[in-house]
Amino acid sequence: MADTAPPIETHGLGKSYGSTAVLDGVSLSVDRGTMFALLGPNGAGKTTTVRILSTLIAPDSGTARVAGHDVVGNPRGVRESIGLTGQYSAIDGGLSGRENLVMMGRLYHLGRTAARRRADELLEQFDLVRAADRRSKTYSGGMKRRLDLAASLIAAPPVIFLDEPTTGLDPRSRTTMWDIIRGLLSDGVTILLTTQYLEEADQLADRIGVLSGGSLVAEGTATELKRQVGQERLELTFRTESELAASLTALGGQALRHERLRHGLSVPVSGARHLKELLERVEETGGEIEHITLAKPTLDDVFLTLTGKNAPAPGAERAEALAE
Repeated sequence: MADTAPPIETHGLGKSYGSTAVLDGVSLSVDRGTMFALLGPNGAGKTTTVRILSTLIAPDSGTARVAGHDVVGNPRGVRESIGLTGQYSAIDGGLSGRENLVMMGRLYHLGRTAARRRADELLEQFDLVRAADRRSKTYSGGMKRRLDLAASLIAAPPVIFLDEPTTGLDPRSRTTMWDIIRGLLSDGVTILLTTQYLEEADQLADRIGVLSGGSLVAEGTATELKRQVGQERLELTFRTESELAASLTALGGQALRHERLRHGLSVPVSGARHLKELLERVEETGGEIEHITLAKPTLDDVFLTLTGKNAPAPGAERAEALAE
């Protein structure tokens, strides 16, 4: 019978460093072959969650299972089932890309021939063949991150943890990493991603969780989370201040001056009929619209709205950093 349990699952996960609580009752579940992205400010508990799930530290309370194995009761089973790419490269700069991968294969108990074969496969997959025999310390930042991710895949694990994998990369290298990650998902790999790049979560994740103050304050698809923080907004700019003032009056109390637009306003919209009514009211004032935009809520709005209400506990950012 096929195993239907989620590959990643936590219940009431808690962790403190001294008197500082970094995680407070975090429960989440990640379906097989999907990506779950954790968003949150520094000190929110993202890296601590990954470290617990990858058995690098133990939780103080709650339970967590990865690939069917309890992280406390069977840490070896967890380690045999996962790949981990942290915020900082774990490759040996004195070794070539090929030597790094072969070494990782041997550490995973692959035979010498199998380790070399798997290294060749990954070098091809990650577009590192031409640089394979150069010392990895000569690689660009993007190449090092690709090699780091390749090393975590040497044993073809079914579950991968990516802790801010594109930090510091230029836009082209970040896009390349996104393509690689999409390929892993299409192959059925389950991924937990932490990131501070909201566009990254929007582009890649099936579901997103927002951590703040050690708690999971919201969870859902990107679309669901955006709906939680507001409607579409009509943004208008006018030639003059008087035209703006007349339109604000005509549109009533929900219309607000747009903080970033000169002579601009913003008003929530609920459907096409409402949009038409708003524009008709503006037209009746005789004002001339210079620019019009229908703006949807973004993950930036989600992040700022949800994390602003529940800041990290004092010292949480420092405590989480010192634990790394």
